Amino acid sequence: MIDPLRGDHGNDHRRAGRLPALPPGLLSDEQREVYDAVTGGPRAAGSPAFPLTDAEGRLHGPFNAMLYSPQIGMPLQELGAALRFRTAFTRREREIAILVVARHWRSDFEWYAHERVGRRAGLTDAELAALRAGRAPMLADVRERVVYEAAEQLAADRDLGDAVHTEAVATLGRAALVELVTLVGHYAALALQMRVFRVGVPEGEPAPCWDEDAVPGTPNGGPHG
Repeated sequence: MIDPLRGDHGNDHRRAGRLPALPPGLLSDEQREVYDAVTGGPRAAGSPAFPLTDAEGRLHGPFNAMLYSPQIGMPLQELGAALRFRTAFTRREREIAILVVARHWRSDFEWYAHERVGRRAGLTDAELAALRAGRAPMLADVRERVVYEAAEQLAADRDLGDAVHTEAVATLGRAALVELVTLVGHYAALALQMRVFRVGVPEGEPAPCWDEDAVPGTPNGGPHG
C-alpha cells in the first residue's frame, strides 16, 4: 500500500522534492542572508550532528524552502535557532519533544536529523526505538517524563488536558510550557512543509522505518486528524 505521507513514488519521490534545491551561487541578497544564517549560525557550530548542505552547498531538509520566501524564512530559522539553543530545556528534553513530533508526522528528515542530535544529547537506542514506535520510553527523570507526556498529547490532540497541563506547570513552570507548546508547533510546521514539498532524507541515507501499528486508526502511517 502507498504511504500517503511519502507520495505516489515512495521515498524516491520524497527525495526528488517539489522545490528544486537552490545552489548558493544563484541566491539573491535576501536569500543569501538566510543561507548564511543557517550555515553560519549555532546549528553549524563545532561538528554538526547532520549535514546542513549537500556536496554542492545546497541546503538540506526544511532550510531550502526558507530560501524561496526569505522574508518568512529568516524569522522561521531564527525561531528554530531560539527553540534549539535558547530555551529552558536540557538537550535530552528538547530532542524527546522534537522526536515525538517527527514520529506523529512520519517526517523522515525530521527524524533522521534529530535522531542524530538526540544520540549526541544522550538518548539511548532503547529510548529512540520506543519514541519511533510511539511508545513511552522508560525515563527516570521526572521532567523528561512530563516533557514526553505533554509533547505526545500536544502532537496527538492539538491540546493539553487539565491533568497534563497542571503537571507540566508544576514540574516545568509556565515559561517552559510556553516554550514547549511553541516548539511542538514549530516542528509540526516544518514537518508539514516537508510533507507538502516532498522533502526526504539526504541522498544515500536510509529513511527511518516507521512502525505501522504505532498509531491506531491511521492506516499506513497516514496523517492524524
